[in-house]
Amino acid sequence: MESKLSTGTTTVGFIVKDGLVLATERRATMDYFIAHKVAQKLYEIDRYLGMTTAGLVGDLQVLVRYMRAEAALYRLKNKKYMSVKAATTMISNILNQTKYMPYYVSLIIGGWDTTGYHVYGIDAAGGAIEDRYVSAGSGSLFVYGVLEDSYHEDMTLDDGINLAIRAVNAAMKRDSASGDGIDVAVITEKDGFVKIDDEEIKRRMKKLKILL
Repeated sequence: MESKLSTGTTTVGFIVKDGLVLATERRATMDYFIAHKVAQKLYEIDRYLGMTTAGLVGDLQVLVRYMRAEAALYRLKNKKYMSVKAATTMISNILNQTKYMPYYVSLIIGGWDTTGYHVYGIDAAGGAIEDRYVSAGSGSLFVYGVLEDSYHEDMTLDDGINLAIRAVNAAMKRDSASGDGIDVAVITEKDGFVKIDDEEIKRRMKKLKILL
């Protein structure tokens, strides 16, 4: 079980002074084989809610569809957006109910609601823990090394984007299951979920002196 649940991916989410940052890389592997170089691991669930995914692609895609549908239904029925805690509880219940034939996933859910910004790490059995920063996947050890050294709660959104790029890049350099580009999104009370375009990420990498 443990070997199957070791997800070959790097994902991260953390809260900053004026928003929340989510980031992943793009490589999908099958053992030592690089199966895809354009895998999507960063998703908008609703305007103020995002999710990163690590694990089996089929399981992850199904869970993203579930969450998007449930968030939309909640918004239609209640005339408001689902809170981050409610979304986390829902996905945790789905995972826990199938723990004997589990989804092989490790998730991060983050977003904004009327109580502020929140980010949760969620394991395959449905365990959910809220923190200021969370990383998942085989590259998470390298991400945590960067975050422990450089993260602080008062950093700006702009600095947070740069930190996410640095952290994922560090994992890509040392984790063979991570690579082939970086995806970053931010969530703010004003603008909701906004994905950073590739050219902006390349510009920031150049400024940070990170080799492409």
